[in-house]
Amino acid sequence: MNSRAVVFAYHNVGLRCLRVLLARGVDVALVVTHEDNPNENIWFGSVAQAAAEHGIPIVTPEDPRDPALFRRIEAIGPDFIFSFYYRHMLPPALLALARRGAFNMHGSLLPHYRGRVPVNWAVLHGETETGATLHEMAAKPDAGAIVAQTAVPILPDDTAAEVFDKVTVAAEQTLWRVLPDLIAGTAPRLENDLAAGSYFGGRKPEDGRIDWSLSAQRVYNLIRAVAPPYPGAFCDAANHRFIIAQARLAPDMPALQGLPLGLQVVDNALFGVCGDHRAVAIHELLHNGAPIAPAEVSRLIY
Repeated sequence: MNSRAVVFAYHNVGLRCLRVLLARGVDVALVVTHEDNPNENIWFGSVAQAAAEHGIPIVTPEDPRDPALFRRIEAIGPDFIFSFYYRHMLPPALLALARRGAFNMHGSLLPHYRGRVPVNWAVLHGETETGATLHEMAAKPDAGAIVAQTAVPILPDDTAAEVFDKVTVAAEQTLWRVLPDLIAGTAPRLENDLAAGSYFGGRKPEDGRIDWSLSAQRVYNLIRAVAPPYPGAFCDAANHRFIIAQARLAPDMPALQGLPLGLQVVDNALFGVCGDHRAVAIHELLHNGAPIAPAEVSRLIY
């Protein structure tokens, strides 16, 4: 008899991991997901659409503590509950309904980068590696025993979106590899040493404001961490807001020496001069949501 599961899922990781369960023959009795927010940039795949294509019932409660949801899952009697990039913590009473365990896929190598938006934080901090971790769910976020992990590299010029694509594949590989053992009851339970790791909260668009007094590497890491489709790193100059969509670290250039910190136009090219006297070369700058040329930037800020 196939294992029966209830799946809480959203985003690309949710979509790919749902497909892994189905490919492995798991009976997904219910998918719990989110309504897309019309104010959010929906650049990722639809879990709800994939579930509908397979005839799986779908619900979108605002709160997973909804008593009606509890009763519905209790009636299903799932062997497993899975959470794949679902945005809310699941209450312990709900987790206890899974006879053989409740598991979450997290976008980092736990115990590092527990909490929200782990890929963005990893890029912001200049990490060279991250990955995906399947772990048991507990009352604390990302705190349960580790079942399996897959690492991916973060290259020096990778944006968070590019790293997230790698993490999505790592999540799919991790679940595919360990699911047979999970179903057989032989999957490992490894220590998740929280004292050796780190925890970070959510990020807001305002957190993308650039502090040009920081080093060029730190500014560049911020630009990579929040580059589109995320809200983007931004600065204000002459009462205009500019968002940096694409950039690279600039080589040492005599023409930049002695210039004030911040957004500058030099030889019809855009740069951000930083606190260590180095700069980021800006390849795409947005103003009012559209790309703006260096000559137009000069007209606005000088």
